[in-house]
Formats: sequence, structure tokens, C-alpha cells
Amino acid sequence: MNGASREALASARERFNALTDSTSVDAAKLAEELAAVTALLDREVSLRRVLTDPAQPGEARAELARRLLGGQVGEATLDVVTGMVRARWSRSRDLPDAIEELAYSADLVAAQRADRLDDVEDELFRFGRIIASSGDLRRALTDRSATASAKTELLHTLLGGRANPVTERLVIRLVVQPRGRSLEAGLDALSKLAAARRDRMVAVVTSAVPLSDGQRQRLGAALATLYGRQIHLNLDVDPEVLGGVQVRIGDEVINGTIADRLDGVARRMAG
Repeated sequence: MNGASREALASARERFNALTDSTSVDAAKLAEELAAVTALLDREVSLRRVLTDPAQPGEARAELARRLLGGQVGEATLDVVTGMVRARWSRSRDLPDAIEELAYSADLVAAQRADRLDDVEDELFRFGRIIASSGDLRRALTDRSATASAKTELLHTLLGGRANPVTERLVIRLVVQPRGRSLEAGLDALSKLAAARRDRMVAVVTSAVPLSDGQRQRLGAALATLYGRQIHLNLDVDPEVLGGVQVRIGDEVINGTIADRLDGVARRMAG
């Protein structure tokens, strides 16, 4: 997003955070209702355009949203949505995109309140690795001819009782309502949102063998010192690195692997 939409989303995040700071707000219910509003605006393009029409006063747009949604969603959802509708958006499409982000964030708030946010982050990462290693599963979950109920049932079979309920809800929503994104891109976005709940960065750490608790703590502390903020470690094992670790944070890669050093030696010998 850019311009007016970026400012509108920033304001919506602040309003959302203030609202969900109160434990009286049912975060899981808020997530479900915001996801339903997102789906509504995806289906009803004309409604989306009316609710973002800059020629109409913001208060008039908010009143329309209240009339349409009143009685169908809770007061917390109405508060979030009407506040967003009052704002100016660069593109009508940006409104449901922003509402969807807050829907995902609300589920992450629910996990954080239950002190399970770390579990959800780790499970999202592991599910992404499973998808990357299983072409059949990926095809089944992204098959446009498959019904939403069939995909949901498959995910219940895979995750039910094994993953946190918040993780299951997030993944099901992402698979059933991809909204034009690849599954991998959606999982990456969820991981970043989860990290942002604690103002943390996510580091994908690849090592030849599993790291010990002490090694994880030392690496996390070193990265926190380097970047000046807390770092959440997503751990992966790949025997091909031959030892050491590779750390990826966003687009930046820190290589400390034996394989990388051997490549460097080979390059110097070739030169």
C-alpha cells in the first residue's frame, strides 16, 4: 500500500491495538467476523467502491457500514470497520486487504493472550516446510477445483489435535481464502505478523544438525545485539550445509556454514 492507504492502515492498526488491549474483547470472535467482512467486500465489488468513495463524507460511509453490518457482527468489529471506512484509501481493494490483516492479527492476539504465540509461530514455519517438501499436498490445498469443505477436512486431518487451534484457523483461512496469493506468500505474511506482535524480527536458521538449547540462546542473543531488537528463531535442519549455520533475516543472509567456506576456497582457487 502507498499514500493514503498506508496512512489509513497505520491508523487502523493503532485503533485495533487499543481495542484488543482490553481482555474484554473476544479476539477469536473479532478475527472470525473481520474475515467474514473481508469475504463480503471481495464478493461485493460495488459495495467496496461505495465504502471507499472519496466523494462521499467519511461519516456517511461509516453509517452505511453500520447499517449493513449492525446485528450481524459484534460492536468491536463494527468499531474497527467503521473507523477504517471513515479513512481515505488510495484503492478500493486496499480496504479488504487491510481488514484481512487485522483479522489475522486478532487470531494472533488470541494466541498471545494464551501464551501460545511462540507455538503458533513455530507451527506456521513447520507447516511451510511440510508444504515445501510435499508437492502432492501443496497441489491438493491449492487445487481450484477442490471444494472449501474438502480442503478444510484435509487440514483438520493434518493439524487437528497436533497444532494449536489458532494455527489451524489461520492455515484454513489462508487455504480457503487465498485472495490471489500463493500459499507460501501467505504463510510468510502470517509469520511476519506473528513476529510483529512482539516487535520481533524472524530469522530462519539452517544448520546441519539440530541446535542445542544453549546454542539457540547464544545465537538469539547475538542476533538481538546485532539488530537491536528481539529475534525469533525458526529452525531448520539441512545436512547439506555440512556444519555451521546459515541465518536469513528478510532479504539478508548471514552465512557461517562449512559448505559456504568451501565454496569460497574454490572460488579463490579458480581465480
